[in-house]
Amino acid sequence: MVSVTSDSFLTARAWHRAVVGGGEMILRRVSALEFLELFAGFMREKSIDVYARHRGGYDNIDYCVVDTFDGIDYVRFGDVLCTSVSQTFNDLLADLDALDPQPLVEGLSKYYYTNGGSFDGLAIWPENMERFNSVKDWAIEYYNEG
Repeated sequence: MVSVTSDSFLTARAWHRAVVGGGEMILRRVSALEFLELFAGFMREKSIDVYARHRGGYDNIDYCVVDTFDGIDYVRFGDVLCTSVSQTFNDLLADLDALDPQPLVEGLSKYYYTNGGSFDGLAIWPENMERFNSVKDWAIEYYNEG
């Protein structure tokens, strides 16, 4: 079974709220970036990334099943749980080789420019620092490239 898709909503945030709101799931990776409004999202997006304690019934939700939410830094927005900005970027950096880098780079760029031209405030894990250093200049120049 497939949940409602983004085609039915004006914003990714509204779509995420409708699908995962009130559930035992935490938005993660690109879905968290979209909800945090650090990435506009992809057109006609069909899937949502979440942390969950058990696999749910939707085929278009990528469930990263965990035993507990302890150790996951997340915030609550009403009835929606979403990884924190730092957790979101760390999750994306950890999976960088398997993911499209576009959301990560765009998200880092938006973070940088909305924080006065600084990455201060981001808590990048030591194991992700090399990957972060490999994309941060790209993120800084993202909106300057033609």
